[in-house]
Amino acid sequence: MGTYSESPDWADVEPIPQNEGGPNPLAAIHYSEEYSEAMGYLRAVMARNEMSRRALALTEDIIDMNPAHYTVWLYRAEILFAIEADLRQELEWLNETALRHLKNYQIWNHRQTIVDRVGSAEGEADFIARMFEKDAKNYHVWSYRQWLVRRFDLWDQGELRDVEILLKHDIRNNSAWNHRWFVVFGKDNTTVADDIVQREIEFAENAIRLAPQNQSPWNYLKGIARRTGKPLSSLEEFASEFASVEEPKDVRSSHALDLLAEIYSQEGNKKDDAVTALDLLAKLYDPIRANYWNYRKALLDQPRSAA
Repeated sequence: MGTYSESPDWADVEPIPQNEGGPNPLAAIHYSEEYSEAMGYLRAVMARNEMSRRALALTEDIIDMNPAHYTVWLYRAEILFAIEADLRQELEWLNETALRHLKNYQIWNHRQTIVDRVGSAEGEADFIARMFEKDAKNYHVWSYRQWLVRRFDLWDQGELRDVEILLKHDIRNNSAWNHRWFVVFGKDNTTVADDIVQREIEFAENAIRLAPQNQSPWNYLKGIARRTGKPLSSLEEFASEFASVEEPKDVRSSHALDLLAEIYSQEGNKKDDAVTALDLLAKLYDPIRANYWNYRKALLDQPRSAA
């Protein structure tokens, strides 16, 4: 006998078994007895749209066994709002649940729903910091953080400071680089001041000097050029500190070589230099992607479309 069938609190509920398609299902899933029983009672209370403390406890039990069950999360949110539960207490429970299941998406969707209803981001930055101690590149956490920034207008509330702390710990944290871009350039209908653009250029250049083979700041630099309308050729002098087609044995960064190839391809009199750079990438500095570099080289012979 199971937990729910023996409980007087559930005596009035007739569990609904899972319909596997008949007495001899082709590929029945082998659930544990505990999970099958709990799900039977869940189907029963959902069928009658029960909003109660016991139904809330049931969802917690099932989530402990299967935190990826999105239907249970949706039902749990409905119950919380219907019974006017303490949502701060729900967040405390979510904290521990998230720390046990770092890669679970449903937890963060539920958290967003709850925090949106609470109407405040108080305490969220501290909890996110705890999550980043476990995994500083957790996609779900970063996505949630971007939602927080937009929802509560946190653009200037320590986001850059926190990103810089993470990048000092790991300059190759591409997720932190992405969030920095979001904070500086992601606000809708906002023109970024020239001094901030220059600050970001210098920040990326300094990061490249620390780790020239780190692709993230190179992408960041190119992104700034495109975002602000600057020609890529404005980056040629800096890229030349790390690569030169005239000194092929002294290349310090394949990403610099890639950037130079792109710059040269846009300048009509430097096609040969672009070919040389792409050949170096294909044959010496990034042969694993030789087909891609050869494809880029083939594009050089095609007429450029008008801008």
